Amino acid sequence: MSNPNITLMTDLYELTMMQGYYKNPTDQIVVFDAFYRVNPCDGGYAICAGLEQVIDYIRDLHFDPDDIDYLRSLHLFEDDFLEYLRGFHFTGDIYAIPEGTVVFPREPLVKVIAPLMEAQLIEPALLNLINHQSLIATRASRVVHAAKGDGIMEFGLRRAQGPDAGTLGARAAVIGGCIGTSNVLTGKLFHVPVKGTHAHSWIMSFPDELTAFRTYAKLYPNACILLVDTYDVLKSGVPNAIRVFQEMRDAGIPLKGYGIRIDSGDLAYLSKMAYRMLDEAGFGDAIISASSDLDEYLINSLKEQGAKINSWGVGTNLITSNGWSAFGGVYKMAAIKNKNDREFTPKIKLSENTEKVTNPGNKTVFRLYSKTTGKIKADLIALEGESFDPEKDLTIFDPISTWKKTTLRGGSYSVRELLVPVFKNGLCVYHSPEVMEIQKVCKRELDTLWEESRRLMNPHQVYVDLSDKLYDMKKQLFEEMSLKEQQAHRASEDSAEKQK
Repeated sequence: MSNPNITLMTDLYELTMMQGYYKNPTDQIVVFDAFYRVNPCDGGYAICAGLEQVIDYIRDLHFDPDDIDYLRSLHLFEDDFLEYLRGFHFTGDIYAIPEGTVVFPREPLVKVIAPLMEAQLIEPALLNLINHQSLIATRASRVVHAAKGDGIMEFGLRRAQGPDAGTLGARAAVIGGCIGTSNVLTGKLFHVPVKGTHAHSWIMSFPDELTAFRTYAKLYPNACILLVDTYDVLKSGVPNAIRVFQEMRDAGIPLKGYGIRIDSGDLAYLSKMAYRMLDEAGFGDAIISASSDLDEYLINSLKEQGAKINSWGVGTNLITSNGWSAFGGVYKMAAIKNKNDREFTPKIKLSENTEKVTNPGNKTVFRLYSKTTGKIKADLIALEGESFDPEKDLTIFDPISTWKKTTLRGGSYSVRELLVPVFKNGLCVYHSPEVMEIQKVCKRELDTLWEESRRLMNPHQVYVDLSDKLYDMKKQLFEEMSLKEQQAHRASEDSAEKQK
């Protein structure tokens, strides 16, 4: 996290392709889209995150002398190409959907317009940074939703897959709605709240549990959350906690941010019994915090069981996104042109799997909202330069099941373009907000989703449609590719016949 130069954090074939382009000079400018195909966790949406780290990466993109020496040692690259890399930097344009925004499959989260070699090199790092944080931010938002207003603390550092995953994952979790993290480095780097209690070892290091509680309360009277499950929650932990709280009250110490944490056992039963004991002793407003391998499904279940928990610590299952380990973002070429050409030539990747067929052209994304509710009606992927008048009727349709159509009446909806400029001609033109500001953005964004799209199981999927112009372009490319395949097949048959 000391801002190392990560230019070599790329796949080898990006560099070998770059050398190929260098040896066969081209002035081509390309459009690449970074997008994903399936919502994480079988959910109804995702949260875009990681853009600040992408900006840092692009700003610092260069090859150090020792990078050049290492590449030379691979005996794959010629000296003239290595000399070219010494002066390499990014000169293109980047557009992106701001962090904290609700996003959906197939729409570009990041669009890169740059010379071919530059756009090619940055693929792995860009996807690494966007994929990881978008996954964790999305998972965090689901956990927060399941808690129904209770605070969620992220404390998965010790279970994360490495320092960067723990630190940037905590950043993403806060974007997704966590009220804080146990990771002090994340707190320092990104100015987010850090919180925590104590471990079982604190209790075990004292002669008895009561002495441990008293010592902790004396040290931290304004943040006295006592871990009550080291020995016996109901027979020892909660009674000793109550005794310490009563001693604090008798001493005139204000009880602020005080309570208990349960880290094992039947959390529903234990929390109900602990609340009853605390309430009867006059401490019904105490925090009852729970941890122990929680995720959104378990939290939802505990809520349905009437658990008296009002603060949750979520670690492993959040920071690793246990059960859904990857975001699945990809980076595909969408258009190409020579440097002095005015128009891009659209490019498309075909596949027998319809989900893997790409959307061609230089595109942007519009979000359509209901003026009545403020909720998202649909997203519309369109060609750059297209515009839509919200005072006019707009018919949208599913690009695969084209018979599924709906018409938005003029005056009933509003339009917002999602992609914003981040780099222009290699210079950053975008200011990244503080993480806590991004969290506010994320909350507002989530409020634009229908509740049906936020449910944990079988959510309603938001429509992501194509504009008429983009759909027609895609259809035309299909037909052209099909014709070329037929011609190639006939030529192959003719050649075989002649050989006979």
